[in-house]
Amino acid sequence: MGNRKRKLSSDRWNGHENGVAETMPRVQGDNPSTDSYNNNATKKRKRVDGEKVKYPDLSYSDGKLQSAIRIADLQGLILYCFADGIAPQWISMKHSGHVRKVVVLMVPGLEMGMFDGSILVEPKENAEEERSDEPPPTEPAQDDRAVDFERWKQGLPQEDRSHRFNPRPLARDNLPQPLQPLSDIFPHIWPVKAPGDNKYNKVHSPLQAILLSTAPKSKSDESRGKGPRPAKVEKGFVPQRTPITKFITSREDLEDSDYILHPAFFTPEERSSQAEARERGGTTAKDGWVNTEVLTLESAEVPDAEIEQGSMTAGRDVFALDCEMCITEGGQSELTRISMVNWDGEVVLDELVKPDRPVINYLTRFSGITPEMLEPVTNTLADIQQRLLALLTPRAILVGHSLNSDLTALKLVHPFIVDTSIIYPHPRGPPLKCSLKWLTQKYMNKQIQNGMAGHDSIEDARAVLELVKLKCEKGERWGTSDSSNESIFRRLARSVRPAYVPRSGEERTGAVVDWGNPERGFGSQATVSIGCQDDDAVVNGVSAVINGDESNLSIPGGGVDFAWARLRELEYLRGWCNRMPDPNNANESSTLVPPPEETTPTTGTGTESTDLPQPDVLAKTVSHTVSNISRIYNSLPPCTLFMVYSGTGDPREVSRLQSIQRQHREEFKSGKPWDSLTYKWTDTEEQLLKKACERAREGCGFMCVK
Repeated sequence: MGNRKRKLSSDRWNGHENGVAETMPRVQGDNPSTDSYNNNATKKRKRVDGEKVKYPDLSYSDGKLQSAIRIADLQGLILYCFADGIAPQWISMKHSGHVRKVVVLMVPGLEMGMFDGSILVEPKENAEEERSDEPPPTEPAQDDRAVDFERWKQGLPQEDRSHRFNPRPLARDNLPQPLQPLSDIFPHIWPVKAPGDNKYNKVHSPLQAILLSTAPKSKSDESRGKGPRPAKVEKGFVPQRTPITKFITSREDLEDSDYILHPAFFTPEERSSQAEARERGGTTAKDGWVNTEVLTLESAEVPDAEIEQGSMTAGRDVFALDCEMCITEGGQSELTRISMVNWDGEVVLDELVKPDRPVINYLTRFSGITPEMLEPVTNTLADIQQRLLALLTPRAILVGHSLNSDLTALKLVHPFIVDTSIIYPHPRGPPLKCSLKWLTQKYMNKQIQNGMAGHDSIEDARAVLELVKLKCEKGERWGTSDSSNESIFRRLARSVRPAYVPRSGEERTGAVVDWGNPERGFGSQATVSIGCQDDDAVVNGVSAVINGDESNLSIPGGGVDFAWARLRELEYLRGWCNRMPDPNNANESSTLVPPPEETTPTTGTGTESTDLPQPDVLAKTVSHTVSNISRIYNSLPPCTLFMVYSGTGDPREVSRLQSIQRQHREEFKSGKPWDSLTYKWTDTEEQLLKKACERAREGCGFMCVK
């Protein structure tokens, strides 16, 4: 009886996360609102390869979803069929254990607007002839929050927008001619939301959302309570001893993290303009700033004969630095204590410093500095700077956590920096940064900054040093998303095929088929990776990895269980990218490709970027892309779950606005007067960027079982 109850429960459409309005059985045919995702009559497909099987069946109940499904939800469906994932709540899967293959195809450039007529994908005269009786497309809706606010002021209930999140039926007669073949494969088009961060106006990787997964929590994890979980070493991870020089922050990353650049980064021709920028920013010698005596970046190089084999310092002098500050008159942050330790953890400098201005807030809670401690101090900032200049030779590397704030307090510029907030990036990406306390607890299982009288700068400096040493021991991937998350290929490999499918008992296998050299990226952990030069090669590659290819010994017999592939010709034609992978160049993952002659360049002004290709050119590429989707579908064996997703919506306006924002920040940081700025970034531009990111996250998807 208990087993029967569990079976009934798993076979019901339950709405929790997405707010399904009703609960109903998942048995096909019980309700006309339940749509089957198998494309032919189920009765004809009871047998596969001559054997009677329980055919997998996707079905959708016409409920009211309260949000669009996410790319992560597509991944969840894969893991439910092939690994240890839980049953999805937004769609029903009957006989999920009988899914034999899964193919996920990413097609950037497809948009929901192509299917509702708001984006013209064929010459206008053709569209008018085929759908002359249809009403014209509606005007874009107003901002949802503004509409909600107006209704709230009038005492009206909030508008029901659930229809925006539900899948929309695909009918051949209502589609533009280039898209019509999709209605023969898929019953619906789904709004699929790409990952992102509304607070920081970020659109995250749609590849990572499918190909990287968070490992399921263990019972020990659940019992830990709050705080970061200890870092897990994924299966097959091999530590790679790496010299610290590999982690020296690049010029670009220093600029992005608001560091003042050392003159050694610039050519003699560039130094005059750089000096002018620093003068405008108040970071020159007359403002009390000093540069370490490094004439060129090459002067730091150590001859190989002087480097011990396997040395992590590579012959360099490494110093970990931490400072404490206070607030002085005028709201300025000034140095009150500096602590520095060498590679062995020995203290080489630990001094209190008398601020130049009267102190109005000692920040004792954070710094531990009190008025009594600073009363007898005679050290000035200039004294500390001279001692640092003697220590920081061209071969010295400074290590710290968010070290730009410490160097600003010291009014010191040095070119060789290792910043733990950069080499241990935040899981959600910049500008977010992990705290030193969190990193220490996660990666070293060690507690710091627990005292009631503020931080201990020596303790913090040593904690930073230990994190850097750990990174050098483990390698470049340690502490990044690659190691804190798990490749979907590794997760699938932990599960085995059930007894009632071919090759039962074997580990699940996976493949990546993409332009360029996918084995250097997400495909590095797949069973097989195939690099392609065009979309036609991708189609052939998917067929080979799924069905097997005797001429390619890397493909398992009978093909892999899971394949991810990408078609890119439509993406490039629409101007969603301007760099395409070059499979003939082994040293570069991409090369700059000029845009097609038939397109119109994107303008650098205005609030919207234009759609690049003309309708006749777009129609040809869309038709070819849809044909390739059909070819892939036709090559799939029975009982294959086939999913297509666009990844994102149109990202061009986001890129344009972010480029303007970067230029504004660079000019503003250099001290350029507001009226002389090329671009003035105000709240108006910030809101435009927010809306552009929201639109760019609006993708679409399709799914069915063949």
